Amino acid sequence: MTTLTDIMTSELTTVDRGATLKEVALLMREQDIGNVLIMDGDALVGIITDRDIVVRAVAYGHDLGSEASDYATGNVFSMDASTDVAAAAGEMAGRQLRRLPVTRDGRVVGIVSLADLATRARTGADEQALQGISQPTT
Repeated sequence: MTTLTDIMTSELTTVDRGATLKEVALLMREQDIGNVLIMDGDALVGIITDRDIVVRAVAYGHDLGSEASDYATGNVFSMDASTDVAAAAGEMAGRQLRRLPVTRDGRVVGIVSLADLATRARTGADEQALQGISQPTT
């Protein structure tokens, strides 16, 4: 059985909840990534993507000195590292998630993206997730 531990990216980029949009955008540029986890100590409080910055902040002319956590997705769904990849793909599809934080003992230890499912899982899980994510929301 392939688990999330087997395919996750364990090098996480995180900021504290007081980080600004500009600080997050600079991190994204420097590290060539599209998402950053927002933490309060060891607790995951949000995830912000490059798209969130553009659509929720820049498009409305909001100050880049604003806290990124105000524009992040909160109440982030995560799954345990021991979860089977197929089960995780099902959850990603059902919840229309492109990124899934991975936890162990309640602490974030990694993240799985659609790309990880496609390039590392080799189980067809990426197709399952993508089909669910691509469905229009109601």
